[in-house]
Amino acid sequence: NLLEMHDRDRYIENIIASQQSSLVNLENGSPPLGSESAPITIVKFGDYQCEACYHWFHNTRSTVIDNYIETGKAKLVFMDLPFLGRDSITAAQASYCAEDQGKYWEYHTILYTFQDGPPDSGWADRDRLNSFATTLGMDTDEFNECMDSKKYLKRVKSNYNEAVRNGVQSTPTFIIISQDGTTEKFSGAQPYSVFAAMIESML
Repeated sequence: NLLEMHDRDRYIENIIASQQSSLVNLENGSPPLGSESAPITIVKFGDYQCEACYHWFHNTRSTVIDNYIETGKAKLVFMDLPFLGRDSITAAQASYCAEDQGKYWEYHTILYTFQDGPPDSGWADRDRLNSFATTLGMDTDEFNECMDSKKYLKRVKSNYNEAVRNGVQSTPTFIIISQDGTTEKFSGAQPYSVFAAMIESML
């Protein structure tokens, strides 16, 4: 039936159009944690000096990883929204300098493990960022060169702009994207149950 075919084509066009307008542009975010082909994408907008991000990292993240990322149902992409201080921007750049050496997620973890004190209190200053690289066995000359050149400043700013474009006003904010392009957004260090309910409804 021609009419049905026409309707179906229009339906598909609408889906594609809505995906293009609403989907988060992930190209400047972190390398995905989990399977590239996972049907669900969990986008986390965060700041390395954000206390609520620290709480989510230590209370909820590992259960989400065990139940959804390790099982191939979801992947996690971190996007920087470094608005809490100078050191937030530097720490975000450092995570990508670590990615150059294949250590993005290890460096991300060390930042959220050693977060200490209010923003710009020194725990994430340049000296500490260098010592984290040393702890991870990275080539510190290469790391320093990457940091000095501000190679990833534009990438961090692009993530920030993407957060603004998606109406993200606080950290952590999560945008969960299903395979068909449906998105759900919520803020705060939400418990595991919120993620489970949301992901299950989208699978």
